Amino acid sequence: MHNLAAKVNINPFLQVFTHMRNITIDFLSTLPVEKQQIELVERKGIGHPDSICDGLAETVSRTLSREYMKRFDMILHHNTDQCELIGGRASPTYKGGKIVKPQYVLLGGRATAHIGKETLSIGEIAVNAAKKYLSENFKELNVSSDVILDQKIGEGSADLQSVFMRKGIPKSNDTSFGVGYAPLSTIERLTLEASNYMNYKCKIKAAGKDTKVMGVRKNNKIILTLACAMVSKYLDDLEHYKNTINQIRSELLDHMSKKTPMDVEIDVNTGDDYNSGDVYLTVTGLSSEQGDDGSVGRGNRANGLIAPFRPVSLEATAGKNPVNHVGKIYNLLANKVAEEIAKAGAEQVYIRLMSQIGKPIDKPLVASIQLIGDRKIEAKAREIADYWLEHVTEVKEWCIKDKVSVF
Repeated sequence: MHNLAAKVNINPFLQVFTHMRNITIDFLSTLPVEKQQIELVERKGIGHPDSICDGLAETVSRTLSREYMKRFDMILHHNTDQCELIGGRASPTYKGGKIVKPQYVLLGGRATAHIGKETLSIGEIAVNAAKKYLSENFKELNVSSDVILDQKIGEGSADLQSVFMRKGIPKSNDTSFGVGYAPLSTIERLTLEASNYMNYKCKIKAAGKDTKVMGVRKNNKIILTLACAMVSKYLDDLEHYKNTINQIRSELLDHMSKKTPMDVEIDVNTGDDYNSGDVYLTVTGLSSEQGDDGSVGRGNRANGLIAPFRPVSLEATAGKNPVNHVGKIYNLLANKVAEEIAKAGAEQVYIRLMSQIGKPIDKPLVASIQLIGDRKIEAKAREIADYWLEHVTEVKEWCIKDKVSVF
């Protein structure tokens, strides 16, 4: 993706031109989050019930987008940001266990099924995409027997489809806003890193994919608390379980030591009671097998984190169409703009973009930039924001080519 941070020449007409896009810049006098005494951040791993729903909703949207492109050379109107997971029931035991009642997933939302005389089997496409996503990401889950996949995807309203089909720069599908910030603080980076390590790099077979990480920074000390669903068939007994938890902690501490010089403490599965033998044991490595429910948009924000010390949008980014739904596009774009401005030298950047339904997405009603740092960065920040608003349609390519994550 294009990086403007290294550019130095400023267009002399930029100040006038960017007024058309309602770009405003404020400089804040507050302390950056990194310099405050306390900071909290959370990351729900890919196996958390809410993240499963986000992943399924986004997979359905991207699969439909690619199918639309293949059939009609354009992405048709859809929003598949409705997905609900109802937890099942399981009976895990050391060296084994079984699923007693499968979890239930309902795929919802709206999608164009008819154009001219052609019809798409939206439901079939969605269910097949969901099965593929679950099979590829959760190896301990038997998609044929451990989960019931259902769909109730309807067709969108005529007025929204009309807005979607207009020529030129796409017109906003909603009156909504997106939020982004950069750079990530140390605790934000480490929380994200710990989660990704557990989901993608950890070689301990008993460590399931449902791992939630809560990070706390108290001045210069970092505490990471992990909840990790352990896979029962890979554990012989309670002692083996305890040794495996210690192994996870040791591996993570070693990994974190390479990422920061700060003092890091890691606690894993603090809810376990070794005296009673009550520990976080699962058959599939997912808490959803035992009654934990999930919904789209209830977990990580578009940058992959839940950060109460930061501004956020509560929009569900996953599953919204990447062509004209600003609830998705502006959240992704805001983070990109913030990252570019941070690379250009700003100490802290906050971006808020808001559009109105039916208005061109490249000209938001509000494009607010808040900065901490040298005022010399103002012109560069304005240029970067203007560039990415002009190229806002690139977000579509990021999504359908899997170049960006939305949770």
